[in-house]
Amino acid sequence: MSKQKHVAVLMGGWVNERPVSLSSGEGCAAALEKGGYKVTRVDVDRDIASVLADLRPDVAFNALHGPFGEDGCIQGILEILEIPYTHSGVMASALAMNKDKAKAVMAEAGIPVTEHLIVNRFHVGHDHPMKPPYVLKPINEGSSFGVIIVKEDQPHPPQELTREDWPYPDDLMCEKFIGGRELTCAVMGEKPLGVIEVVPTGNSFYDFDAKYAEGGSKHILPAKISPFVYQEIQKLSVEAHQALGCRGVSRADFRFDEREDGSGNLVCLEVNTQPGMTPTSLVPEMAEHEGMSYVELVSWMVEEASCCR
Repeated sequence: MSKQKHVAVLMGGWVNERPVSLSSGEGCAAALEKGGYKVTRVDVDRDIASVLADLRPDVAFNALHGPFGEDGCIQGILEILEIPYTHSGVMASALAMNKDKAKAVMAEAGIPVTEHLIVNRFHVGHDHPMKPPYVLKPINEGSSFGVIIVKEDQPHPPQELTREDWPYPDDLMCEKFIGGRELTCAVMGEKPLGVIEVVPTGNSFYDFDAKYAEGGSKHILPAKISPFVYQEIQKLSVEAHQALGCRGVSRADFRFDEREDGSGNLVCLEVNTQPGMTPTSLVPEMAEHEGMSYVELVSWMVEEASCCR
């Protein structure tokens, strides 16, 4: 492995997930320095193309999250500049970020997904789009931003959807709420890592605080589920990674309803092409469980980087 590569760690940006990206980016940058790479930290703004053209790194480590960072936009700039980069390419990034289109591709590949509709927030503000319980979420956001759970006994739709200061696009995904256990599995290259069960400590919902606040959730690795379900999650994670055309590391999130009054179904909620790399993130924990240190993980990502992904 070359120890002289110059790596630009792209972090920050200007969207909701900026704080998460800065945390991921700083962790990755420090680990890469420890691994012997020359590292430049780049707080991404709208002049990123000219910044990178002047910097000319050997590799761009993409630690951005959310719109512009994981939806194919920054990937397209890197392709034009011919700078090899980590994680998924233009098409897979754009596809996975669009929850509606991603679910259509996964369903076609035989991966079980939740029933859903695309709805306008103003219409939902007046009438339930489906029988509660259901979940409303922006089509192109991450880190649980804008997610609303409508419970079974809620008599009317969430009224905040009609606010003038609603910060997300008007079109939302409405999907059937699946109760049960929150399970997730990463894929590294073409290999599945371990399956984690995520148990929020102060909330029934794995929201932003549960994801990133210290002690916000409990991670059980390996998940205490039957060997069959464990292996099925690993298999489906690889299949989803391949169906969407992902590269590098991705992470698939699942719900498993094993209650007697539940459906018993295992469904894939979504695939994240830019999994968090913060101190509370799941992928570094999965890698460590496989005997791979944080430094080894980010070094693998750099050595695997390329264009035309």
